[in-house]
Amino acid sequence: MSTIKPQLRLISHKLCPYAQRVAIALFEKRIPFERVDIDLANKPDWFLGISPLGKVPVLLVDGVPVFESAVILEYLEDRFEPRLHPGDTLDRARHRAWIEFGSAQLALIAGLYNAPDRQGFQDKADALSLNFARLAGVLGEGPYFAGPDFSLVDAVYAPIFRYFDIFDAIGDFGVFTGLGPVTRWRQALADRSSVRDAVAGDYPVRLREFLVQRESYVSTLLGAQLEAV
Repeated sequence: MSTIKPQLRLISHKLCPYAQRVAIALFEKRIPFERVDIDLANKPDWFLGISPLGKVPVLLVDGVPVFESAVILEYLEDRFEPRLHPGDTLDRARHRAWIEFGSAQLALIAGLYNAPDRQGFQDKADALSLNFARLAGVLGEGPYFAGPDFSLVDAVYAPIFRYFDIFDAIGDFGVFTGLGPVTRWRQALADRSSVRDAVAGDYPVRLREFLVQRESYVSTLLGAQLEAV
């Protein structure tokens, strides 16, 4: 493996959870990188030239684009220490499976904040709670997914849990009720510097602004909060 570190540029969006997981992995591996955030509503031509799917993140490695967050994470894992996947083949496959499960939770979260009414919102919240209960059944002793060592699974779930910092400020929807292990895991991830540094300081404000614009049940609740201030 070459000891010469390539020049890395992470093409991102300030709210993208998939870009966050890549940034977290880069911070964990202590790899210098430049971050370039773009406006996904007005994608620059140069970006469309390097992202066939028109999505972030894209990692430019000495100018060569690597797209799709799962692929980027695997590249970083193959190329740089410290390892964030287990050494055992079966354990590594298991971790990859729970990463895929995490991506499915992001789809549910999108359904949550886009739900047009209370019932639709609660249905998605209940589905998330059920899936987090499944996670609780496979968590190690902590503080992280598989015990004391931070892994790529942790990098994937940290941006998922970050959404609930905003949702919790709106109300208690029972997503984490009775899920002590998941709640403790969520807090351990929130306390980690790589997770904090994966977003800008204005992330909560930007996320709230994004949610208010959804014309959904969540946007109604947030609008009511703003009017009450």
